[in-house]
Amino acid sequence: MPDEFYIDPQEMTKLANAFDTRAYDLSSAIKSFQTKTDAEQIHDGFGFLTESEEVTSAYIELASEMSESLGKLARHFDEIGQALKTNAKNSEASDDALTDLFKGGKK
Repeated sequence: MPDEFYIDPQEMTKLANAFDTRAYDLSSAIKSFQTKTDAEQIHDGFGFLTESEEVTSAYIELASEMSESLGKLARHFDEIGQALKTNAKNSEASDDALTDLFKGGKK
């Protein structure tokens, strides 16, 4: 089993773009979710009966925590995409520099 590997900058860029797309899609879904689960919407769903206030509060808290957690995930996806793009650019620059060395040090 060889200890060598090759990083393909184009494939890494494709992967970065996939992370960017997922981050964007997730952010859009979160906005839609927040619109449908804001406190007013949840109150309308459960009504304003005294007995339902505890359940309503629990659902509002759950929706808020879900939005926050998913927002963090979307930001993490974005950060991964940006890191992959940076790595792809660095790999491509390194490959170009190595190619120049093999061609006789052309600058």
